[in-house]
Amino acid sequence: MISKVAKDQFHHFSHEHPLSLVHLQQPNHINETVDDDNEDEDEDEDEGKDEFVEEVHHRGQCHMCNEQIYSYHLCYYYCESCDYSLHKFCAELPMTQQNHPLHPGHDLTLSKISMDLVCATMLNQKIDHPSHSHQLERLGKTYRNFKEDEYPNLLHCPFHDEGDNLLKRHISNQNELINKQHEGEILKHPSHQHPLILFDKQIPFGKKMVSLQDPMKRIQLLCDGCVKPIMTTPFYVCCQHSDEQCSFVLHERCATLPSQVQDYADHPEHALFLMPKIPDKLFGVFECAICRLQSNGFAYGCTMCEYYVDINCAFIPKEITHDAHPDHILLKVKFSENISKAYCSACTYMMKKTWGFHCPSCDFYLHARCALLLPRLIKHKFDKHPLILRYNPVENHISEYFCEICEDKFSPWQWFYHCDTCAQSTHAACAPLICQYEKATYADYDRCVYKFLNVKFGGTLEIKDHPHRFAFVQGLESDGRCFECYKELQYKMIFKCLECEHVVDYECASLVSWFNSLAYNLV
Repeated sequence: MISKVAKDQFHHFSHEHPLSLVHLQQPNHINETVDDDNEDEDEDEDEGKDEFVEEVHHRGQCHMCNEQIYSYHLCYYYCESCDYSLHKFCAELPMTQQNHPLHPGHDLTLSKISMDLVCATMLNQKIDHPSHSHQLERLGKTYRNFKEDEYPNLLHCPFHDEGDNLLKRHISNQNELINKQHEGEILKHPSHQHPLILFDKQIPFGKKMVSLQDPMKRIQLLCDGCVKPIMTTPFYVCCQHSDEQCSFVLHERCATLPSQVQDYADHPEHALFLMPKIPDKLFGVFECAICRLQSNGFAYGCTMCEYYVDINCAFIPKEITHDAHPDHILLKVKFSENISKAYCSACTYMMKKTWGFHCPSCDFYLHARCALLLPRLIKHKFDKHPLILRYNPVENHISEYFCEICEDKFSPWQWFYHCDTCAQSTHAACAPLICQYEKATYADYDRCVYKFLNVKFGGTLEIKDHPHRFAFVQGLESDGRCFECYKELQYKMIFKCLECEHVVDYECASLVSWFNSLAYNLV
């Protein structure tokens, strides 16, 4: 039999009567006054019996968490007149929790709804279990395995916003920067046929206004070098920009890149040289060997091996930390084709034939693109608050998640952007479409990163046998099918006639027979 001893009166907000603390104790049949013979007999009788009470012997159900009260909980609070019970742990919970790791933005108030008590307190629960002589503590917590001062240049991800990136951090850490240029100075850069002018104010430039990237006004200004937003001055503008003949723009840092990268870890055989456009690639589009995204920006490459990386991935570090796994350093690693049971925590897809980051002690994985290309916050024209990158569900039910961009449901087990104040969410992959979402949507949900994040659409080309110019754009549902292969054009890179309905996808345009007829002129 389990004995119980009532002590201490406790008033709890959930019950009208005082509760008594009940101790669950093992029975002690040894009488200290008996002689040694009787004591030996008692010990013989007890020999072979279990020292602990089995778990099936419980003392009812806790009225707060609805879990059973077992003997190994050692004590609980009880109202005998009402048969009302509470775990001691549940009864002593504070009314309010601040900065809970699953919902750090707001205080959590103890109530009958919202977060389940077991989930809310799992990081703090301890039990005395009959299977072990020491108290057991639930793990969720991780402990930092490095010291900040020992890693002064450690890269902390995610980057703050779209204006921050790996290349910006790398250039700012270099001491051998070129001399600062002054507004209006001219630069002849090998990436472009026209002279570039350093532009330091957001004012009209000739006949045309040059405006920084502003998602709230749906203004997009992408650098032709890194294909990232230009959000601050100074930057370089083509001298033909004022006449609306050329829209080429360049970050100041992208105009001062080193001409080559030596001893690149993934391609140590040859140096990688800065290449404004990859030769023999239509519109300079190539696939980066690190992030596996297509890009038409600047690259570091080896033409001998046809190995190319975009200028951000060229400076990828050997180790980083990330807010999604903040206490451990993540190491850069290349995953083989045969790896199994390694899934990216951001997009939930396998780490296969790609570069990524890995925490060896926790089996935590991130694709390089997921770790480095998803900023902490983004801005949306129809939400006055920024949307924050979230790593776990934040609403009560999975069915409550709808993307504000594409209006489809989505699973919150993949990373997404969310506004706590307005309860609005968007796919991480749809976020870059905020500036042009009336014209395009994105359906490649096996990634968290937008498929064309490193592609700058725009520019035109001419075909000798066609009277009109073609624009380089992302395909929409309304574009129908390719005139060459008859495949659907939605979600593809396409060339679309500005005057008639003639349209062709990028793959068909790149074929030799079609490519040879091009007289392409990037504007």
